[in-house]
Amino acid sequence: MNRSMRRFVTLLIVLTTPATVAAQLTPHKAEYEVRISIVSGQLNTELRRTEDGYKATHVVKATGLSKILTDGVMMVTSEFSPVEDGVRAVTYHTVDTVRNEPEAKITFDWASNVARGTVGDEPVELPLEGISHDAVSIQYELMDDLLNKRYSDTYVLFDIEKMRVAHVRIIGRKSVKTAAGEYDVVGIQHQKEGSSRVTTLWCAPELDYLPVLIEQHRKDKLNFRASLTSYEPLEDAPLVPTESATASTGANGSSERWKSH
Repeated sequence: MNRSMRRFVTLLIVLTTPATVAAQLTPHKAEYEVRISIVSGQLNTELRRTEDGYKATHVVKATGLSKILTDGVMMVTSEFSPVEDGVRAVTYHTVDTVRNEPEAKITFDWASNVARGTVGDEPVELPLEGISHDAVSIQYELMDDLLNKRYSDTYVLFDIEKMRVAHVRIIGRKSVKTAAGEYDVVGIQHQKEGSSRVTTLWCAPELDYLPVLIEQHRKDKLNFRASLTSYEPLEDAPLVPTESATASTGANGSSERWKSH
């Protein structure tokens, strides 16, 4: 066998041998320039490791002249743990003083397959059927799927009063220039059943498929846009405490998502 043939066979083996260890998300900090309708702002995101998985914090606040319109803050914290083929939500906490939305605190109890908590003063309890996500953990699920070359066209999202199916599709590739740099990206679009809002994440493979551009349209009108301005990996950062040490993640890590390959 000549040298060229040996190289070809070696490459073929590498490409056709399944990975035995799943690639993991990289802890990081990222900042985005944000436009929400007529309000400009800044989105700060942070992903850190916990003993059981990850904790993501997203904070949006007004900047510049937009502070005249609002001095409120939108802050969402999501904890999620790795499972066999992705991640699943553990806790979800959101505070929104920009739109004066009620505070929400939800725990995903996988031992009893129930999502329970409060929205404002109202108790919430919803059954869990298969892997479910909150509004933040879905982003990291999509990143993890892309990183590990998994493809799913449906996900289940917690949406306060009910669980909703979100449909996901890959819409193509392009080059995107941001304040943080220029990236070749893949577009991932998701929309919940019954919702007029469509969210598009333009994800950069070189940043573990972190979205470098996020766009949300409602009835074909752009009402939210976030563009990456800085990125910092935090691979050596210490573990952070979880919001709820008693949150149960259950013993069975298998997923019941519908898959399309």
